[in-house]
Amino acid sequence: MKTYFADIIPKIQRYSQKLDNLTLLTDQHWVLIDELEQVRTIYIFRPSGDLLVSKNGAVEKAKWEYLGNKSLLIDTQDGCFLFKHSFFDSNIIALKIDSKDEYALFVNENRYNGEINSFDKLIDFLQQQYLYSPQQKQIENTMGVKIGREDDAIVKVVDSYAVERERIEAEFESGKKINEIVLWLVAIPIIIMAILWLILGT
Repeated sequence: MKTYFADIIPKIQRYSQKLDNLTLLTDQHWVLIDELEQVRTIYIFRPSGDLLVSKNGAVEKAKWEYLGNKSLLIDTQDGCFLFKHSFFDSNIIALKIDSKDEYALFVNENRYNGEINSFDKLIDFLQQQYLYSPQQKQIENTMGVKIGREDDAIVKVVDSYAVERERIEAEFESGKKINEIVLWLVAIPIIIMAILWLILGT
């Protein structure tokens, strides 16, 4: 089973479902992310504890068991493996091999139909879904420029620009109010003098 080091997983754990929500896990087609383009491995967790592992259509019958305490036991022909739940939602499962900082990554085929078929695409999906700030998404939608982790500085600059623009607009509005006050301070004596002149002149 191919595993990856993925530093994004700890950052998004707060968004994770609990693994004991087995209705999200079972009877779905979970595609193992693997860089071998010629191999397509699908895991189907049955409520009975049976695990169907399909590799390019050839099916192996295995076993799985939820042990509680965020632990999942998978017993296949390749061996028996203990995984710790690291991230889980209706789209993605990230299972951490016990005592290692590597993850087996699965995508729900029923939702994405092969669109997320590589490690890079999966990481990009998780960033878009869970890490991008609303400002980043707005910039991306407005400008049509895709923003990645390396572009965070751009976002900070744009955010700083937005703050500065708001400050200038506020000062401009304040300046307009000051100008109105000055205009009235000048105008009022002139109006009073004109009224007095009209009264006294008559």
